[in-house]
Amino acid sequence: MSKDTEKAVVGLSGVGLGLDELVRHGARQVIQQAIEAELSELMERFANVKTLQGQRAVVRNGYLPEREVLTAAGPIAVKVPKVRDRSGSGVKFNSTIVPPYVRKSPRVSAALPWLYLKGISTGDMGEALSVLLGDDAKGLSANVVSRLKAQWADEHVAWSRRDMSGSHHVYWWVDGIHTGLRSENSDGQCLLVIIGVKPDGSKERVAIGDGYRETKASWLELLLDLKKRGLKAGPRLAVGDGAMGFWAALEEVFPATRGQRCWFHYAEFRITPMCSGKLAPRVVNAQ
Repeated sequence: MSKDTEKAVVGLSGVGLGLDELVRHGARQVIQQAIEAELSELMERFANVKTLQGQRAVVRNGYLPEREVLTAAGPIAVKVPKVRDRSGSGVKFNSTIVPPYVRKSPRVSAALPWLYLKGISTGDMGEALSVLLGDDAKGLSANVVSRLKAQWADEHVAWSRRDMSGSHHVYWWVDGIHTGLRSENSDGQCLLVIIGVKPDGSKERVAIGDGYRETKASWLELLLDLKKRGLKAGPRLAVGDGAMGFWAALEEVFPATRGQRCWFHYAEFRITPMCSGKLAPRVVNAQ
């Protein structure tokens, strides 16, 4: 990452909605997929090597004990697979990316949730993987990277087209996530995120998509897509920033859903500026 990541991400992570947990879970999945892709490349390389009995010489042989990998998202528990070489030639599987030791950076940690969510919305976790693993990600071969991108693309298509007819949420947390990342034609771009809470209290990603300045048109496209895929009704309550175009879009698509202003945003942008010195944090915490 470069100086372009100096600004912190603004969005759900600041409200404590479990985004960090979501990112860690996703980070584990991404790293585990990368390890498995490395192993698949090794297995293909020795696919034609046979024992005297005509069996494959190099075969999978379970996993090593689970271990933690230090990443920009914090410690991630992963399982590294083992191979057995029945020919006795000493073939072993050594992952390029385990164990990577990445120095945590506030700028990287701030950008990671945005990169992960961007990966979900585009079907390519490549940039998030690079941030997670730092220089160790460069050790992945072109074949492994190609395999991973194909896998991510397939998963993205399946997730973005999944049937929503059986989904029911008590409430939604809604926000537009912005970051200091800058690139050509990126001004005003953000990620629109809806996290839903089911009747049993569990959370799930409802929708993640690109948006422009959190406009009504951007949110309307996201909500209409959910409805098109079978979502019969919105939640009883939606919580979010009062300045978003989401509310106008919600009124059109799911008018029965009540809206509530997020207290974190209200305290940060309306109450805190009116206070000064030591009083501000006390007022915010009182909310």
